[in-house]
Amino acid sequence: MLDLVHCKVLSIIETDTLDAYLLSESSMFIFPHKLVLKTCGTTTLLLGLPRILEIAALDAGFPHTPADEKVSAVAAAPPHRVFYSRKNFLYPDQQRGPHRSWRDEVRTLDRLFLGGSAYMIGKMNGEHWYLYITEPDTRLTPPSTPEHERVDGEETQTRVLQLPEQMAGLTAEDDEAMPDETLEILMTDLDVDNAKQFYLEHAEYIAGSHTQSFNQAKQRTMSALDSITEEDRPNVPDALGESGYEQVFEQELDECELDSNEEDATQGHALGTVISDACGLSAVYPLTQYPEAKIDAYLFTPCGFSANGVVPQPKTRKDTKTSAASTHYFTVHVTPEPECSYASFETNVPTRLTGGDYASVVEQVVAIFKPGRFSSTLFEAKPTTDVDNVTKKVDGKSAKKLDAIKGYRRVDRIVHDLEGYDLVFSHFERYDFAGGKPRLGEDKSRESD
Repeated sequence: MLDLVHCKVLSIIETDTLDAYLLSESSMFIFPHKLVLKTCGTTTLLLGLPRILEIAALDAGFPHTPADEKVSAVAAAPPHRVFYSRKNFLYPDQQRGPHRSWRDEVRTLDRLFLGGSAYMIGKMNGEHWYLYITEPDTRLTPPSTPEHERVDGEETQTRVLQLPEQMAGLTAEDDEAMPDETLEILMTDLDVDNAKQFYLEHAEYIAGSHTQSFNQAKQRTMSALDSITEEDRPNVPDALGESGYEQVFEQELDECELDSNEEDATQGHALGTVISDACGLSAVYPLTQYPEAKIDAYLFTPCGFSANGVVPQPKTRKDTKTSAASTHYFTVHVTPEPECSYASFETNVPTRLTGGDYASVVEQVVAIFKPGRFSSTLFEAKPTTDVDNVTKKVDGKSAKKLDAIKGYRRVDRIVHDLEGYDLVFSHFERYDFAGGKPRLGEDKSRESD
């Protein structure tokens, strides 16, 4: 599936309920019941979606209708819901289809699913964010049960959903233990001097002054890489053709190339670990508060940085064992070149586990990267039992969480009341930010009819 998307696996953190894959271009998180795939550069994320549905049907045990050549070439498991989102592209003309325009992306998704809704959130002539979301119990396009399968003119009987074995033991308490919340911070115009820490030359200097931690990180990386089969090891030139990784990163990482031999991969992981500590990323969810948290980081050559973190819920007196659904994630990706600087942070760690609020997380993250401007999106599932509480939440609580970020002024905020979710989009600029060109977001000349 990742070959279709044009990225490869670098390393994996495995837990009982979450596998976190660090990719050559971003990250993938696999839970028993859902998958999160986040890519960047010129990857073709949507081309992997049909294969994901096929894998869910044939290998993961989800209910599906067998493949029928008259309807579909492959089997596909209808997902409960699909969320696809992205920021407006910095260089839309350098993207590959179907990612050259939002219209093309929506058409691609509409060919797969019925009842999807597409949104553009934010200023059309400024920073904005795109979202495609399907209704609960998503139906496939075309319908997975063709007309000729009906018996005696009656509708095919409704199936009872049977989740895979991994989800069978979950209780109502487990469901309450994993509130569905996602915070994303998309940062541009990074401070040039601060961004130097994500270059190999600067990282090696830092590693030289942290020799012990660097060597320890290198040993851990070598042990971890032993668990990845030769088949999974990054071999990007073979997978992507003669031009290899440089072609994939031609938009945002220009000269940044992936070192595919084992020694360089080990070096990249070890330096990534040192930079995670040095820049302050390791302190966002510190081991003192989350003793079982792990970070898997990679520093690319000659620049660029990616990291995944898994954050198991700390054990408490009331909870003598870690909940079956209590592992959360965060992920960071950085392109430091001044002409196209960009950093992203995403997490689904609920604030009730941190004891803080989203504003404090945002302040901590932007202090690491010092962007000139950034957008944040906050997705929260609504309570399902009290309509009054839902209304109050939409009217006030979520919308005020990201009003004031130290050192930045808010220039845009939009609150959406979506089916089952609240969405708060905010855009900020640093007080001393000199400004930049508007982000129109699409290259109209490349849109297909």
